[in-house]
Amino acid sequence: MKILVCIKQVPDMESKFKVNSEGNWYNDTDLAWRMNEYDEYAVEQAVQLKEQAGDADLTVLSIGPDRVKEMMKKALAMGCDRGAHIADDDFFKKDPYEIASVIAEYAKDKEFDLIFTGMQSQDRGSGQVGVLVAEMLGLPSITTIVDFAFDGGQITAKRELEGGIKAIVKTTAPALVTCQLGLNTPRYPTLPNIMKAKRKELLSVPISELLKVEGKQETAKLYFPEKKGGGLVLEGDVGDLTDQLIKILKDKTAVLA
Repeated sequence: MKILVCIKQVPDMESKFKVNSEGNWYNDTDLAWRMNEYDEYAVEQAVQLKEQAGDADLTVLSIGPDRVKEMMKKALAMGCDRGAHIADDDFFKKDPYEIASVIAEYAKDKEFDLIFTGMQSQDRGSGQVGVLVAEMLGLPSITTIVDFAFDGGQITAKRELEGGIKAIVKTTAPALVTCQLGLNTPRYPTLPNIMKAKRKELLSVPISELLKVEGKQETAKLYFPEKKGGGLVLEGDVGDLTDQLIKILKDKTAVLA
């Protein structure tokens, strides 16, 4: 069995973001970087399937600058066998269609039985890449999965719908699934596995060798929402609060005019 898991490096969401000089993305300096949270669940599920199959081969793929290799080593330490780094310093300028086409171009002749992706990335949040990859490769896809089982080539997945409703969906490999938070409990790499990861294959391929399409959309401008007036917190007993509220309504609004 051959498995591919796709991951993305994103900033820690607690970082202080600044818009870059071009005004079309965030400035990537002075940020703390991590694996996209949704992708951690995808890696864990791919590793669990590899362990279940016994003889499976698991590749982790990521697109981005050289710094993503450090994040990929975490996936290797979690249990992936090799890494495929698609080198691209301008990855943030690629739309979901271009990103998906690069993954599909890489995967098209490698006969993967299962492809795992996160449901979405924490920075762009489009939720499009996984399903676009499946469409380009002619594979069935199951999105937003919160439970996964594989038996004899058949996939049984529970996917999350609106309003807390779940749907059980079945298909056969080869296929692609996108993983939702809570699907499993991602493991922490052990020190021995971190050391082993350093010796695993991690090859870089220029994105120019795989990008064969033009984007469908462009980010024209990125900016912070304008700040609006803050709220007012009233304190005191009920009688005082009532008097304060009436005064504010008279002074600030036309409600009691």
